[in-house]
Amino acid sequence: MKISEQEVRYVAELANLKLTDEELGRMASELDKILTHMDKLNELDTSAVEPMAQVLYEAGETATLRDDVERTPLGEEAALANAPLSGAGHFKVPRVIER
Repeated sequence: MKISEQEVRYVAELANLKLTDEELGRMASELDKILTHMDKLNELDTSAVEPMAQVLYEAGETATLRDDVERTPLGEEAALANAPLSGAGHFKVPRVIER
């Protein structure tokens, strides 16, 4: 097994998730299967495979990205104008983490 229930418990705690013992076992099993599959994929020789798609590419006339034009930045007052609650130049939000 590539990942233990203790490791799953640790990651769940970091993510502030409360998992039952049944869920811990299932997650450990599923993550183990994923990691095993990744190991199989890593064995493949992809050195001669050309990339099929890129996020940014030379597209010429079909490019959908606009030119990068310098603009005046949005001021603090304008940025906070629609905030339900703000103060001292910051957005104020309710506390969501208790620890």
